[in-house]
Amino acid sequence: MKIIHQVHPEDFVRYTTQQIRDRFLLESLVVADKIECAYTHYDRMIVGAAYPVKGSLKLGTYDQLKSENFLDRREIGIINIAGNGRITVDGEAYDLEKQDCLYIGKGKKNITFESAAADAPAKFIFFSCPAHKECPTRLMKPAEALPAELGSLDNNNHRTINKYIHMDGIESCQLVLGVTTFKKGSIWNTMPAHLHDRRMESYFYFDLPEGQRIIHFMGQPHETRHIFLNNEQAILSPSWSIHSGTATASYSFIWAMAGENMAFTDMDPVNVQELQ
Repeated sequence: MKIIHQVHPEDFVRYTTQQIRDRFLLESLVVADKIECAYTHYDRMIVGAAYPVKGSLKLGTYDQLKSENFLDRREIGIINIAGNGRITVDGEAYDLEKQDCLYIGKGKKNITFESAAADAPAKFIFFSCPAHKECPTRLMKPAEALPAELGSLDNNNHRTINKYIHMDGIESCQLVLGVTTFKKGSIWNTMPAHLHDRRMESYFYFDLPEGQRIIHFMGQPHETRHIFLNNEQAILSPSWSIHSGTATASYSFIWAMAGENMAFTDMDPVNVQELQ
């Protein structure tokens, strides 16, 4: 499991492109017939993917967790971004279609992933953070998620945010998670930009056509940097950083947060004119 340590904003402004990529970009999470993940020191969030093609995959523990089972002191939110699949939680099966969300609470022991068909495999993207209470396992489909429509076509940022795990949706200890999709002709996400010093955030970009790129912006509002991503890659956003992006074609992304405050609207907006 890859380990990502925290970066101070005063150090970040001196980073080269490669240093930014090394410390914030998760490039190779989606690997056939493997579970890959990264442990971050940003609110101890783990970002990972399970991509079962030929058979089932079991979520095991890691030395870094110092626990018998992955979820002994953690919770996890999972989004399927591809073909139909199944997640089995302590013997109970949950079938997930594309963009379905499954939350699994602290204390569950045996988690397995499998695809319904090898020629159209599921891709399960997951986000896990520490939990101090147990919450019930729950499956939610996109139609059940709480939508928020933001932006406008005039500003190329007309988008729908489907909130799955949040204060008025799936109950969790501290994890907040959802999926953003764009209206035709819009490509800017999280613009106008914002900060939320009380929690970190991670994005996982998907459904980007082959040969196209994501351009993700980060850094303090007065010291921004950018990074190019490919399809099915993730980026970490510290609490001191804006997190915004655009792309050369249409796309979607999963956003997940962990930290002190679970209120979705808890953010500090940044005026577009203040960005540098």
